[in-house]
Amino acid sequence: MAIVLFVATLLAFVVESQLTQFVQTNLEYRQPFFIFYLVHSSFSIIFPLHLLYLLATTNYTAVSLLKGLSFAIAFHLDPDVKSATQFRFPRPRFIRLILGLTVGITCPALLWFVAVSLASVSDVTAIWNTNAFFAYLLTVKLFKFQWEARKLSAVILATLGTVTVVYGSSTSPKSDERGHKGLSSTNLSFKPTAPLLGNLLTLVASFGYGLYQVLYKIYAALPSDPEAAELLYEQIPEDENQELRRPEHDEAPEADIVYPPPFGFHPNLLTSMIGLSTLMVLWLPIPFLHWSGAEPFRLPSNLATCLAISGIALSGVVFNAGFMVLLGIWGPIIVSVGNLLTIVLVLLSDVIIGGVEVLTIWSIMGSGVIVLAFSVLAYDMLSKRL
Repeated sequence: MAIVLFVATLLAFVVESQLTQFVQTNLEYRQPFFIFYLVHSSFSIIFPLHLLYLLATTNYTAVSLLKGLSFAIAFHLDPDVKSATQFRFPRPRFIRLILGLTVGITCPALLWFVAVSLASVSDVTAIWNTNAFFAYLLTVKLFKFQWEARKLSAVILATLGTVTVVYGSSTSPKSDERGHKGLSSTNLSFKPTAPLLGNLLTLVASFGYGLYQVLYKIYAALPSDPEAAELLYEQIPEDENQELRRPEHDEAPEADIVYPPPFGFHPNLLTSMIGLSTLMVLWLPIPFLHWSGAEPFRLPSNLATCLAISGIALSGVVFNAGFMVLLGIWGPIIVSVGNLLTIVLVLLSDVIIGGVEVLTIWSIMGSGVIVLAFSVLAYDMLSKRL
């Protein structure tokens, strides 16, 4: 399931990237913040869709599914929870968690949008993708891991491969000025005006995104995830003299509750809650952006633009929902380096759309290095589990 989801996530990213470029160049609808707002608000649909899927394909009831999910969240957030029949949902802690996740995933993206109008897209893309390196450094520090030469080498290789692809492609005469992030294209009429400031903002955004991935693994991912349980319980004790409690089967009744939650059910809830928070809060900057002239607001003028934006939103939902699920299962190191494979896939899609002339020797070499780095980390993960 995780591997299938990983493939779907990578493909969704390619669709999102290409449609975003198409909307802002061919269709000339350059509203980066508004598109960002629509895509992140669309996250709210994933949990209801998952619930409907489970109701249609299993014998579970909505009540049993939601009860099991509530117990799992309560057990994770409140150490005093003893039984699924007698517990109070920790609403304040859950709200703080959702607000923290919303800020954690929104701030780096918004900093990226600011940076891309100040510095070159090549610089911004290369610096942004160093989040894989930051994710590894923060994982070692916060999880108290030992430094592993193989993992460190793979992360460094992946980062160097990204730089090679970005700068190698940027030297090509047929290179387009597009980065390889989810909403990578911004207003193309802007020219770099403050490259140093833009690069510094991107560095902050990259560090923040790496930190978000690690903190999500620690505080948001459920330790009841089968593939993540051993790692989480071994690496994050509550204090030096106490180990985290592992949920026992008899802590949840066998009837009228589904526990542990089905695969992906909990992270999809968090993704939907982030989308709902975005929908309710992040419309506020839109009037100010319009009045200031930074992004004069205008609605799509034709059906083709509306359909393309809908495609961006749906592919963005698949990508980000899959990212949240995999982050809880595989952890930030594998996922952050795995996301760099999207650079390779976007390059391949560019070849399919634009022909082989978009390739350079640097992009081929860099893509190979990224694939090699991910293969090393994947082999390391599988060998430990086997």
